[in-house]
Amino acid sequence: MKLYGFAPSPNTWKVRAVAGHIGVPLEYESVVLFQPRTADYLALNQSGRTPTLVDGNFVLSEALAIMQYVADQKPNTLWPKGTRERAEIMRWQSWQIQHWHKEACEPLLVERLIKGLLNMGPPDAANVENALAAFNREARLLDADLGKQPYLVGWAPTLADFAVAAPLFYSKEGGFPLAPYGHVRDWFDRVSLLPGWRETAPPPATAAA
Repeated sequence: MKLYGFAPSPNTWKVRAVAGHIGVPLEYESVVLFQPRTADYLALNQSGRTPTLVDGNFVLSEALAIMQYVADQKPNTLWPKGTRERAEIMRWQSWQIQHWHKEACEPLLVERLIKGLLNMGPPDAANVENALAAFNREARLLDADLGKQPYLVGWAPTLADFAVAAPLFYSKEGGFPLAPYGHVRDWFDRVSLLPGWRETAPPPATAAA
């Protein structure tokens, strides 16, 4: 299997971390995020976004779908076979897409990191205020759940933890207000120490997107 992606992006990084965690080999090819896409890449993914997985004649985009596909390649605890466990994992993944990422983490990273990298001007104060409100709202929910158990779906890490944790590697750059959320911070410490993250970490000086 071959993965096309931008290594510092949380979406690419979490796919590679999952593969590393469960021992599924991925050939990796870098796609430069802020440059025009080649015709060859657009033939694989018309949106031009990353990541994209190619497995023989099968092509798959969208990070969470790729994570599930990769995790199905061999038995593992990240993507258990139980229907209810998978439903709980997908519930958290849906929350991550719709609320954690879209309303909170992504806008903070865009305003406080990406704009500076691309010389797009200063952060928009209203966007930052709205994103901070969303972050605090969702972090309270996350913190409450993590006060009951060490991981999002019980007592062992799953794909849900990899999905939700990924943007927190850029907490400093995004100015994420994590201080009030002790359970979230402790959980992130546990998840970030899983070797898959370290083995696939981008160069420290490279920016996320």
